[in-house]
Amino acid sequence: MKPILKQILKQTVSILVCILCFSGMVYAKETPDKRFKAIAKTINARDSILIADEYGKIVFSKYADNRLAPASTFKLLTSLAAIHYLGLNYRFRTEFYIDEHLNLKIKGYGDPLLVSEMLPGICKAIRQRLGEQIHLNNLILDDSYFAPFTVPGVSDSLKPYDAANGALSVNFNTLCFKETPTGYEGAEPQTPLIQFAIDKIRTITHPLKKKRINLTNGETTLYAGHLFRYFLEKEGISFSGNMMTGNVEKTDMFLMPHISEFSLEDAIEKLLLSSNNFIANQIFVTIGASVYGQPGTLEKGVSAVSEYARTVLKTENIQVAEGSGIARENQICAKDMLKILEKFKPYRYLMRHEDRVIYKTGTLSDVSTRAGYIEDSGGKKYSFVIFCNTPGKPAHKILAKLLKVLK
Repeated sequence: MKPILKQILKQTVSILVCILCFSGMVYAKETPDKRFKAIAKTINARDSILIADEYGKIVFSKYADNRLAPASTFKLLTSLAAIHYLGLNYRFRTEFYIDEHLNLKIKGYGDPLLVSEMLPGICKAIRQRLGEQIHLNNLILDDSYFAPFTVPGVSDSLKPYDAANGALSVNFNTLCFKETPTGYEGAEPQTPLIQFAIDKIRTITHPLKKKRINLTNGETTLYAGHLFRYFLEKEGISFSGNMMTGNVEKTDMFLMPHISEFSLEDAIEKLLLSSNNFIANQIFVTIGASVYGQPGTLEKGVSAVSEYARTVLKTENIQVAEGSGIARENQICAKDMLKILEKFKPYRYLMRHEDRVIYKTGTLSDVSTRAGYIEDSGGKKYSFVIFCNTPGKPAHKILAKLLKVLK
């Protein structure tokens, strides 16, 4: 064969190889895994989905770079940041002081799990520390560890998920009661329905479907004080003065601490299983206070969690507004949620577990999300993210289809 013909043949073969390779690349790029074809049709630009194998390799995704509202799946990021900054064994505390005027002072540090069941034991310990001095003046409440703040996305409804946060709070800043023919009574045996609570209930002018309501910013600390006073008086401690807010001073005598019986690990488990917004933002603001100093503020929490995302998760794309996911200003893409899931794997035992799925749910008006882990019948493990920001589209139905594919 003449040299010129060999050259032409060589060039022709090279061109054909390039065409075939390019065609294959295009085909591979545009054709999704056939197993997920039906699921792919349900995902539009206001949604996203991602499935990765146990090594983090993405098996299937669609619109995985779109930033969307994650709803309560955002609590996974708050939990990771808390573990990073505070540690799993961190325990919240509440402190008690006596000043020179025989005022008893209570200082809160944001304990999200300070509940009625604990108060009798705390007040009994205070009685023992006081000794013979059981006649006191004022009860002073110090909630200065948190600066006042309002969580974006929280409304003025009476629903528990809209409960206000505060450094000194009890019972998740909610009241639980039931109506009787003669008025109202407590719906939980461990929590007396004190007069402060009855006065709050009487301000409600419309019927309630559920008899658990939240407290506003101006009521949270005072309710805690009234409930403490109730149990203190049951221990024989009397007050001749008033109840008021104020600060602990350097000259005040430290009486005792109350260290929560629950660790941060316990708090995160309760947070994820009940999807409690109050717990999430108590932890979120505590993170800010621990990193940048007191008082804790929403802005400090935003800065600390955003810094965690940048330095540990290595992403600049997560938009943080608060810690629970109730704010639509929280924005994250499925690929970044996968980074969170990869980091959360050692702690997945804290999440909801049903059959082959370990997951966190998220729900807002017109937002439905799921994120977690799936194991198929062969033992293969996958991470998955489903974000639906299309009104009326439920993520649980897409998850059900995904479970059928990964069976």
